Amino acid sequence: MLHHLMVGTWTRPGAIFTFEFDDESLTLKLIKKTGINHDEPISWMTFDHARRNIYGASMKTFSSFSVKTPTEITHHMSHSIAGHPKASSLETRTRAIFVLAAKQPPYNVYGNPFYEYAGYGNVFSVNKDGAMESNIQNYEYCPESAIHGMVFDSTETYLYSADMWANRIWTHKKDGESGKLTLVGSVDAPAPGDHPRWVEIHPSGAYLYVLMEAGNNLAVYVIDQQTHMPVFTQLTYPLIPPGLDKKLYRADVVSMSHGSKYLFATARANPIDITGYISAFSLGPAGNIIRQLCMNPTPNSGGHSNAVSPCPWSDEWLALTDDQDGWIEIYRWKDERMARVAHCDVKEPGFGMNAIWYN
Repeated sequence: MLHHLMVGTWTRPGAIFTFEFDDESLTLKLIKKTGINHDEPISWMTFDHARRNIYGASMKTFSSFSVKTPTEITHHMSHSIAGHPKASSLETRTRAIFVLAAKQPPYNVYGNPFYEYAGYGNVFSVNKDGAMESNIQNYEYCPESAIHGMVFDSTETYLYSADMWANRIWTHKKDGESGKLTLVGSVDAPAPGDHPRWVEIHPSGAYLYVLMEAGNNLAVYVIDQQTHMPVFTQLTYPLIPPGLDKKLYRADVVSMSHGSKYLFATARANPIDITGYISAFSLGPAGNIIRQLCMNPTPNSGGHSNAVSPCPWSDEWLALTDDQDGWIEIYRWKDERMARVAHCDVKEPGFGMNAIWYN
């Protein structure tokens, strides 16, 4: 069967790359480079609930594209970062870094800026076709905040945000009619300087997994069913081998398999001459981590990326992207073992942000 994936870039010029993966012949090839606005490279992209639209975190904007086929991708609208008046200024390094699409109505889009002046999340409504329409809310974190990852619980009632710069995990409640957010509270990371970067949640709603960029570990939280706040279990799992200098690494992404039986997490290396790592964890029915199954070196440091993207309809396939050398790879996950089965080089500026699976 043929599958298609899309990948963006960290730096200008903006482009969306479409790949075709054959899961029988185990081949992977680039089939289309779609040029987009030069100044809107997409460092993180996601599909809407129906995979008819791509939303991108695109430097100074959040952007929206309609997807007719894997090779027919059309820009619809871009909205400037909102919140702090300096966030959208070309004189600041503030940039859009993450975007999350609601999977239940109202199908709003939730975006995070990063670096300085990033203390507000942005919420956008969409039209009947799923294209981003208007900025309906700019909700406040704190002046020190720089959010890098967010996740909704399975009911899309509560949103959890990983705040690298304020070293916190935030909880917001979503209004079921408007999709707007109100603050529930925040908790500090387990250790000063942990820098929570990414979050994933089990469908049971019982466990939240928080990836610490500087701590280079995965921290396990339970969700208090009365307050809906995360509570640290005192359990952490390493994302780099023991004895290595944590300052040489930056943990990156944590993501769950389609069947919610496995969790995958990556760490990048800061020097380009050492490797990053990809880890896998087995999960119990409620979401408790049973054990860490592996910690494998990645081919290189991973650059800004080393983002793992599990296939959303099968536990068997994972994509991994890199922007140090510019490539995308497919891994097979079978019998709790990981094998690299396909590779495609793309020597384009900034190539290798996250991959999203279209079909």
